Amino acid sequence: MPLNKSALELAIKDLLIKEKAKTDDGSTSIDNIASKLAEAIDIFVRSGLVTTTVATTGSASAQTGTGTGYIS
Repeated sequence: MPLNKSALELAIKDLLIKEKAKTDDGSTSIDNIASKLAEAIDIFVRSGLVTTTVATTGSASAQTGTGTGYIS
């Protein structure tokens, strides 16, 4: 599955809209934005699917094939 850039963009817009709507003195905005942005990027990166070719050599039990998995 390719990375979902649209979902990341929506998450960023959502966090910015929520911060903009706050009526406090803004003293925690930078921390809130940094935390939520880091969370959105982490989800974005971990949503990627990695596919690789696997090959072993050197014995009668050598195998070839593919591997697929999510980033962890």
